[in-house]
Amino acid sequence: MTTPRQLLVVAVGGNALLRRDEPLEAAVQQANVVRAITSIAKLADSYDLVLTHGNGPQVGLLALQAAAYPQVKPYPLDVLGAETEGMIGYLLERSLRNALPGRQTATLLTQVVVDASDPAFAHPTKPIGPTYAKQDADRIAAELGWFVAQDGHGYRRVVASPEPHTILELATIRLLVDAGVLVICGGGGGIPVTSDEHGVLSGVEAVIDKDLSAAALAAQLGADFFLLLTDVPAVERDWGTAAAHALTTTTPDKLRLLHFENGSMGPKVEAACRFVDATGRIAAIGALDQATAIVAGRAGTRVVPQ
Repeated sequence: MTTPRQLLVVAVGGNALLRRDEPLEAAVQQANVVRAITSIAKLADSYDLVLTHGNGPQVGLLALQAAAYPQVKPYPLDVLGAETEGMIGYLLERSLRNALPGRQTATLLTQVVVDASDPAFAHPTKPIGPTYAKQDADRIAAELGWFVAQDGHGYRRVVASPEPHTILELATIRLLVDAGVLVICGGGGGIPVTSDEHGVLSGVEAVIDKDLSAAALAAQLGADFFLLLTDVPAVERDWGTAAAHALTTTTPDKLRLLHFENGSMGPKVEAACRFVDATGRIAAIGALDQATAIVAGRAGTRVVPQ
């Protein structure tokens, strides 16, 4: 009797595919996608894989492009989010097919239900798009009516980021995984929608946090391992100070005693903690090109049960 393969959910950060100091160009993104897939594809022989990805830089760029054409009203963020799921999903899927000839791969548009009364709608915190100097950020915010906030050494647009609840395509994802398909889904945290008392869906102006949505997806799929790939090699305690040092193995309780920035490592740490708390299994955070080493425990930060 064949032993069932373990399931890995792999979340690829949007800033790992388009780094803060890189131009927001297709060729740059494609090169980073190839680098990510070269690492992730090595896991496909041993595990069933579900990939999710961020879209912060990409959805912000699309919003800027839409705002530059005033003859029509700017497209809402849920529609732009769906566009990024197709765009980034295509780049990932093409690279996966090149790296894994004969392996069936599918990109699935994924809707995620959020609560229309979520307090996040009144307090935008999710950074999207390019980074600006303060003066440019203030000017763009005034012209377009956007909220901006500091992110690292620069400023970015921030939008509402409500909590993810129901993943509408969960059963479809399960069917594809059971059929041996490598699935790319939940891009950018999923397309944010609300559902009324009759089950009628409506898109909302928000971007769900990709990491928190990926944690919910991994837990609900019963994943054996949750891997978050980003643009740094590990979670660091006292990041940005002379006392900074990488954490190799830790627990949710210990991590939640530390402070991490909401616009960078904070959501990844919380996502890893939520998955471990919900499943009693292991999550790990590390560099985009070290997926195999992270799963094997030779790199990154592993978050384990208490």
